[in-house]
Amino acid sequence: MDTGNMNANAPCPYAIEVENLTKRFRVRHMETLKSTLLGLRGRREHVEPFTALDNVSFTIPHGQTVAVIGRNGSGKSTLLGILARIYVPTSGIVHLWNTRCQRARLATLLELGAGFHHELTGLENIQFFAAMLGMSEKEIDARTPQIVAFSELGDKIDTQLRTWNDGAKLRLGFSIAVHTDPDILLIDEVLAVGDEAFQQKCYRLIASLQAQGKTILFVSHDLLAVERVAERVLWMHRGVIRMDGDPRTVLDAYRAFSAEQGG
Repeated sequence: MDTGNMNANAPCPYAIEVENLTKRFRVRHMETLKSTLLGLRGRREHVEPFTALDNVSFTIPHGQTVAVIGRNGSGKSTLLGILARIYVPTSGIVHLWNTRCQRARLATLLELGAGFHHELTGLENIQFFAAMLGMSEKEIDARTPQIVAFSELGDKIDTQLRTWNDGAKLRLGFSIAVHTDPDILLIDEVLAVGDEAFQQKCYRLIASLQAQGKTILFVSHDLLAVERVAERVLWMHRGVIRMDGDPRTVLDAYRAFSAEQGG
């Protein structure tokens, strides 16, 4: 995984460097023994290896917005999980750099409620997340009003998350992710959340982050969102990158493939 800071005099053209990345899981299945045939009772465990990522390599320059597409089970979320330091790769190398060739500050929104403490209030969760990202108390105090205002959660921000619906949690997660001054933003499936007005607000903020030169990598099944936001698309299929290029070319190929496969 990450090896810390690069030599200050070394070139640092990429925000994300992935080299020969492989991730295997051990999937356990329980099989019922046929007592009528074997004269036995009970269950036995069968372990089956599953390769989610198979020797994947790519680089992403600083400031580029990249979408990852593909069918369920193609390895998209596993890839983001490794980049977010949730999973440890089976083999391969991952480097995440800021423009000063130091370890990048990440902001992630990988699944609903991931990392939230549901007995804490929304405001307390904001402070907790910001501290986990390494922000100073001064930075947290400065950013919290922006996060609260953007989320449009009002007085709900002072209530425990266990009372919130999924839409409110998504708003909070998105607001935290995009307001904590990340070098790299990782998003899985949730590019724009809430009603139409809030979605447009999210798109405007993404455009602002792009203008600031932030690096964004997101997974989405929403191809219209990919067309709107991405500068480049990685199409993953069965754990490998099947195609990597400009959005129009890759999306046309993916749509044709999906039509051939029946949706």
